[in-house]
Amino acid sequence: MVVTVSQDAYPVLWIGQAAVVTLPVEIDITNADRVREDLLSVVNQGTVLLVADMSKTIFCDSAGVGALVRTFRRAQASSCSMRLVVRTTAVQRVLAITGVDRLLDIYPTVAASLPGHYGHSARGEEPQPENITVQADTDEGAEGRLAHPLGRTMKFAGHDSLATINCPGTPAAAAGARR
Repeated sequence: MVVTVSQDAYPVLWIGQAAVVTLPVEIDITNADRVREDLLSVVNQGTVLLVADMSKTIFCDSAGVGALVRTFRRAQASSCSMRLVVRTTAVQRVLAITGVDRLLDIYPTVAASLPGHYGHSARGEEPQPENITVQADTDEGAEGRLAHPLGRTMKFAGHDSLATINCPGTPAAAAGARR
């Protein structure tokens, strides 16, 4: 399985044909159009599952709700499922008042929104992290950390536009360390 992270306005984590878009802390009239455009861009790339990660979003006004609903309608027309990850009570309340919580499935974590990807599979098997290659777009010489979907934090450094990230503690990383 290949996991790729892009550095668009809002980061997109691609896991096969599923895409997780990390949305900003506040979604309002000033950025709702950009949020909608970026979400629709992901839908137009042929994803089968779009997860709008609002876990860090603490404010969402009617313009933000409208952006989510318009994206959901386009996703449906494109045979793409759409899910939300929401943690804050304020955002949950807005989605409940507007009825969006009845339109879209809402999950407490990204992992919970990706059944069969990072939770247990339908057969109850745990995912195998050694089979995951993670890539991230980086600026020249960029360094940083990326939270691994299975709970590990990985360091990365890259001098090209794409850097491969090794997941410490996996058989693949251990083999690379012995070289």
